[in-house]
Amino acid sequence: MHQRAHSRRPAVAALALATAGALLLSGCGGDEAVAKDPVQEIRAKLPKAQQSAKVLRIGMDVNYPPVEFRGADGKPEDLDPDIAAALGRILDLRIEYVDTPFDKLLPDLHTKQFDVVMSALSDVRQRREGVDEAGKPVGRPVDFVDYFIAGTSMVVAKGNPKGIRTLDDLCGKTVAVQSGTTQEEILTRQTTACTRAGKPLTVHKFDTDPKALAEVAAGTAHAGLNDFPVAAYAAKTTDGGNRLEVVAGSQSRSNPYGIALRKEDTELRDVLAKAVDQLIRSGEYDKILAKWDVAAGAAQNAVVNGGI
Repeated sequence: MHQRAHSRRPAVAALALATAGALLLSGCGGDEAVAKDPVQEIRAKLPKAQQSAKVLRIGMDVNYPPVEFRGADGKPEDLDPDIAAALGRILDLRIEYVDTPFDKLLPDLHTKQFDVVMSALSDVRQRREGVDEAGKPVGRPVDFVDYFIAGTSMVVAKGNPKGIRTLDDLCGKTVAVQSGTTQEEILTRQTTACTRAGKPLTVHKFDTDPKALAEVAAGTAHAGLNDFPVAAYAAKTTDGGNRLEVVAGSQSRSNPYGIALRKEDTELRDVLAKAVDQLIRSGEYDKILAKWDVAAGAAQNAVVNGGI
């Protein structure tokens, strides 16, 4: 927020004139006064590997509309690919996607099948530390550059015939979910709670989210858990909006989507954070979110490892 100058304005003007004169007398001062191009500064800090290859390889499960999906031409589109392409323009890098099943993304990142992961991947403590809910090591830790905020919602048949409103309402019912997701972790905890309540929860796990949603649409599962943008998109588009609905008020606490990187790739991590900030400041970020009707998830700035 700008502060009003009040009575100090003449003194400020005199100082500005004096400074300008000093710069003119210094000879090289005029060059120092020229603002640096932030995009060029970001590009200059790219790691040598990316500068040399001129490409950023991104692991992505291209099967999660409206965050990532294949268009009519077979190329990835939707939110994540649009943001990735914009970051590529800032970094002057060609973006190359490596379509990978969601539960293989982090393991393949560590075997260097690609440089980063960008696939509606929630920044959560377990992934940052490479542990499960109990703190047991289950993989290698990663860093995140957070760029979007999303919560979890429940999807049910149109009209919500089972009256599902909360996670406890899932007890005694069947729920469909994609393997390896934050939603699977939520259901793992809920399964324990339902067992204690004497109403076991049945969880059907699938390798893709569309398969899980198809179970709900077919009535084989009573509900599904999804990231809010995906849940809203599925309810709007499945059978013309006549098959599914999002349970009102079911969205859980929000967690950020993050670009995942190997812990040792700190240079690339910091450059990507600066590139995300530049994208937000430029106004193009807001245009991309508006295009896919997910403006409610806008981040104010890039954050490293900001998830819960």
